[in-house]
Amino acid sequence: MEQLDQTLAAIAAADTPEAVEAIRVAALGKQGWVSALLKTLGQMSPEERQVQGPAIHAAREGVTAALADRKAALESAALEARLVAETVDLSLPAPEVPRGSIHPVSQVMEELAEIFADLGFAVASGPEIEDDWHNFTALNMPETHPARAMHDTFYFPDTDAKGRSMLLRTHTSPVQIRSMIAQGAPIRIIAPGRVYRSDSDATHTPMFHQIEGLVIDKGIHLGHLKWTLETFLKAFFERDDIVLRLRPSYFPFTEPSVEVDVGYTVINGKRVVGGGGDVENGGWMEVLGSGMVNRKVIEFGGLDPDEWQGFAFGTGVDRLAMLKYGMDDLRAFFDGDARWLSHYGFGALDVPTLSGGVGVRP
Repeated sequence: MEQLDQTLAAIAAADTPEAVEAIRVAALGKQGWVSALLKTLGQMSPEERQVQGPAIHAAREGVTAALADRKAALESAALEARLVAETVDLSLPAPEVPRGSIHPVSQVMEELAEIFADLGFAVASGPEIEDDWHNFTALNMPETHPARAMHDTFYFPDTDAKGRSMLLRTHTSPVQIRSMIAQGAPIRIIAPGRVYRSDSDATHTPMFHQIEGLVIDKGIHLGHLKWTLETFLKAFFERDDIVLRLRPSYFPFTEPSVEVDVGYTVINGKRVVGGGGDVENGGWMEVLGSGMVNRKVIEFGGLDPDEWQGFAFGTGVDRLAMLKYGMDDLRAFFDGDARWLSHYGFGALDVPTLSGGVGVRP
């Protein structure tokens, strides 16, 4: 077959992948000569087809194999030529490889989880799009409570299947209700996560991070709460001279309620947690809200308040990061500035542990 011999000779002489592709199209493409021969099989008699068919198919297989071999040979030759031409000067310093860092908020959340895990707390989570029953009603917030106001809360225009208003959760406290309903008692959890409120300045952002804790058991009293918070703050700030001050306060979901202040000292013009709240060289700063869980909240959680008692506490993760690592503007946490992240970020291998120090800097 003359066309086959010419095609095989052209393939052997082709010196570029483009030339090989052009030969493939001319032979095996829709308008190629092999394709044209295959189309004639339908017009042949059975006797002719029995003779011509194997020859045409053999021609197609021969062209296909020759094309594959020539393409592989050209690719191998190109690779060999590139390897010969390329050189690497091993005496030069290695190029700097871009690397990321762990955001301070993520690092602090890991530190908190490590500390509370050592105290026997499990980590719980819940939806960020919440209904007003879990976010407000079950937490003993009346309809007239200012936290429900539109200017504080991001509401959705639609309601859920039960007719409840939907919103972006304003705190992680709904996780406490969901956990009590799902797990019953006793329970010991922390609930870290994102929350949303309509506020924005140097110390507030529309989205920020909170961690809340809940303990429900028998015979729980305020002394357990104070010991837990004191132990937590000493481990977090890695200081033994942490001194707490509990001030009476009001939260709808706890009774009694207390604000927790921690003593600080001023060193080189900056507040440093620790030192006992010396008024001459420091003072007190608020770090936590807490209290004994309100009886109504325990009932909303499906438990008997005459049998079960508990305490709850909550604080801002971003604020703890600012206090511990000396940051002065909350908005920088969310700017995505590579310089800020490089300065305050943590290495991927800086995993917080109680034995190695939960706040070891990279």
